Amino acid sequence: MTVFHRTVESFKPNARTMPGEMYTSPDILAEERETIFARQWNCVGRSSAIPGAGDYFLREIAGESLIIVRGRDGVVRAFFNICRHRGTRLCQATSGQFSETIQCPYHAWTYTIDGRLIGAPHMQGAEGFDKKDYPLHEARVAELHGFLFVNLESSAPPFERTFAPMLERFARYNLAELEVGHRARYDVNANWKLVFQNYSECLHCPTIHPELSNVLPYQSGANDLTEGPFLGGYMQITPPNRSATITGRACGRYVNPALSDDEHQRAFYYSLMPNMLLSIQPDYVNYYLLTPVAVDRTMVESEWMFAKGASADAEFNPADAVEFWDVTNKQDWDIVQRSQLGISSRRYAPGPYSPRESIPAAWDREYLRMMGR
Repeated sequence: MTVFHRTVESFKPNARTMPGEMYTSPDILAEERETIFARQWNCVGRSSAIPGAGDYFLREIAGESLIIVRGRDGVVRAFFNICRHRGTRLCQATSGQFSETIQCPYHAWTYTIDGRLIGAPHMQGAEGFDKKDYPLHEARVAELHGFLFVNLESSAPPFERTFAPMLERFARYNLAELEVGHRARYDVNANWKLVFQNYSECLHCPTIHPELSNVLPYQSGANDLTEGPFLGGYMQITPPNRSATITGRACGRYVNPALSDDEHQRAFYYSLMPNMLLSIQPDYVNYYLLTPVAVDRTMVESEWMFAKGASADAEFNPADAVEFWDVTNKQDWDIVQRSQLGISSRRYAPGPYSPRESIPAAWDREYLRMMGR
């Protein structure tokens, strides 16, 4: 789950890694939750996960449980998972379908799936009480190419402004039409920032990723996003390989057959702050959502997506892609866990970045900017 960055336009001389406390302090993690995760647009998954009215899944952002649900009007909403009566958590199942309403298990306050309070037993005698004053608390939702994003902060800049660099960048890959073929969850014993930084360079690939290096040489490719919250670029797939798979063959039909042969020999990798890593291959796409659990623990959820209808093809072989990245991911998790152990040492001190590590250095700068450092 890595990418090499040949271009060094964003590299600042004397750039160094961050102090150890940024990876080991519970106070820093608490600050990150409030300053970054609670104020930014977090990817929560795919719109296709909730195709029908009443379909929902739960997602946690900055310690808040959210109900992501599709209304009868087709609109996706994100509700804080708390009752307006006495704050009880409404929903425990991680996904499912509400038949008609959302009801609190404590005192049976009842809401429509668009958040309106329609039932409040025994409140008719409460002076001044009006059900219209107590809808479910709502977070903002936006959709981009089939991905859903949620922001807890009502005054945060609009999604269209924040994600302006990405709005058209992925249009040609038919991302909204792709179908999920495999899911995985990884429990990584390392700080979430180490996962981001590791994804953002491939200087380590020759020693850590022999399988990856055979397909995607670490000196290939270039970046097109080198500053800000969205970083990344492409790597060149080495012939005769046609994709990042165990066999080197494409595992299915191309996500966009209309692309040129040159474009079909490129794999794109982007990190999207604060919680998403996106990998676009010629024949599939996989992405990763990061949730900080503790200063030294990160939950990573991943989905592999394939062209619509590809599963019906006789030559379709998704395991070729899934196994390739499962092997690579586990190699990455091992090395970032070892990094976490080393950074936790009392003798750790910030070290120098090389010009070939310009993107993790740029990631650090954006992170520090978001933290107000």
